[in-house]
Amino acid sequence: MSANRARTTVVAGAFAFCLVGVLGVALMGGVSADESVAASGATIDPDASTNANVSEEAYVEPAPEVGDPYYEASDGNWVSYINPRDEYRSPYLGDGSGKIGVTLLNEAGEPIVGETVPNTTVTIETGDELNWHSHANPVTVQYPLTDHYDRPLDADQFGTTDDLPQGDGYMDSHTIEMHGQPEDATIEYGEVQIEGEHADKIEVVGYIEQTHDTWDTSVDPIEDAESYEEVGGEWTFKPDGSHGQVIAVLQLDADETGVNDGDSSEENGDSDDSDGTEHSSDEDDGSSSTDGTSNEDDADDGDELPGFGVPAVIVALAIAALLGVRRRST
Repeated sequence: MSANRARTTVVAGAFAFCLVGVLGVALMGGVSADESVAASGATIDPDASTNANVSEEAYVEPAPEVGDPYYEASDGNWVSYINPRDEYRSPYLGDGSGKIGVTLLNEAGEPIVGETVPNTTVTIETGDELNWHSHANPVTVQYPLTDHYDRPLDADQFGTTDDLPQGDGYMDSHTIEMHGQPEDATIEYGEVQIEGEHADKIEVVGYIEQTHDTWDTSVDPIEDAESYEEVGGEWTFKPDGSHGQVIAVLQLDADETGVNDGDSSEENGDSDDSDGTEHSSDEDDGSSSTDGTSNEDDADDGDELPGFGVPAVIVALAIAALLGVRRRST
């Protein structure tokens, strides 16, 4: 082989080797993208939150179990947890008892503590019957709950599980409790008032009132909520039904928070994703898929490996050129 033939062969071989390297990098990039998709799905705890596009993830607080400091009692038909906002009237006038509270849900209907709506306050006026209660008249709830209360959520009001007579085993509401009213007393409560920095992001879904029996947690906080006019804003105890509760159901307004549940291809622009990662829209049209990956290249179909097409063609041409050089050199 002459020196010219050797040099030509070496140059062509080096060129082909570099292009093969380009192909390898492209394929590795495609695998990394697929791995990131899998990882984004793996970070979601199905028991804690959904994959829905929300501005605040669910707050997961398991209900106390027997032996826990906040577990109180159960008789097989109901279960009670210790609430720092539970007070007994003095003088004690009867067995009238109950709760008034709120549950705040994210756009997907999951319980939250209002970390995305700081400096916002919810109030519910109460009648004279509860003037003795230090947390009533009005009932006041400040967000985020975790900044203002040692026990942010104190009640498991919604959902069911075979393991408990009431609730699904996760705390979902912030309430006050009262004991000691006469058994013919009437408890009054006003409409929810929302004030503060992010008041426009919270909508009142409605109210769920249950009286004269134990609380039925099989109700749906959204589907079963009624307007204030429907619930009436009060209940009266009965000697054989001396318990009553009302929960005001609040929810983040998707139109105000920027979350659009109706378009699964759209995230919150440059805002943090629910798993804490940022997705910038500077280099694409701002759309992304529901698994958190951007839709920058709609040409990738189905099982096709990303980044394979163009580098493969280049390598093929390089190999053909190399063979041509070798033929001319022989």
